[in-house]
Amino acid sequence: MNDANHVKISIGLHVRIVLKKDQRTGKLTKGVVKDILTKSQTHPHGIKVRLESGEVGRVKEVLE
Repeated sequence: MNDANHVKISIGLHVRIVLKKDQRTGKLTKGVVKDILTKSQTHPHGIKVRLESGEVGRVKEVLE
């Protein structure tokens, strides 16, 4: 699943992202959204966010 829609992403949401260094392997990192970095409503590779841990990546999954 690729949550490329900005409307689905909000601060405080639990998500799985792919970090830049992990794009080749597709390894996902779990965390809580601190900032939304993508300004447009959609992006083909996922909305870029910063997690509370400081890590930056593109959202691949929204967790319940």
